[in-house]
Amino acid sequence: MLEKLTTKRNILWSTLMTILCLVCFPANPLVLTGVIEVESYSTLSIIGCVVWAFGMVLVMAPIVMFPRRGGVPKGKSFINTTRVVDTGIYSIVRHPQYTGGIYAIFLTTLLWYPHWLFGVLGVIGAAVVYMSCREEDQRLIGKFGDDYRAYMKRVPGMNFVLGLVTSDVNNGHETSHAATSPA
Repeated sequence: MLEKLTTKRNILWSTLMTILCLVCFPANPLVLTGVIEVESYSTLSIIGCVVWAFGMVLVMAPIVMFPRRGGVPKGKSFINTTRVVDTGIYSIVRHPQYTGGIYAIFLTTLLWYPHWLFGVLGVIGAAVVYMSCREEDQRLIGKFGDDYRAYMKRVPGMNFVLGLVTSDVNNGHETSHAATSPA
């Protein structure tokens, strides 16, 4: 029964995220089709490009880091980690892929197309991503146990600024048990 509930919840979250990502995608269908008219500001557009590029780097992090640090068996997908990765970007945030998604989709869209609707949808999208991260943390606790719990105490889930500050403090505490699942 619990498995059915979890599956239904995952379908609901996935559907909601898909809709939000389509409506808030930087190559925005609402703007491109003329449904919403927005003014463009070159400064915000440039900042949006930088935010988008940074977000995409974060989105790609597990694809690069997990095979190198996560004990992924040869020939397996990067998601098949056997160790908690807590080095590199994973010493700053536990979920760079989700964090990068928020930057690359929701924040970039608002910067490129400053409209109240994208602000509201961005907040909703960020909340949905945050909830997904909390579920991912629970799954990873089940997979990695106390190693992941200790990692959670050292590294924030998505707060990049806090992660930069605390990574300096914890820098000497990085362990050799390096990768989590994509998040």
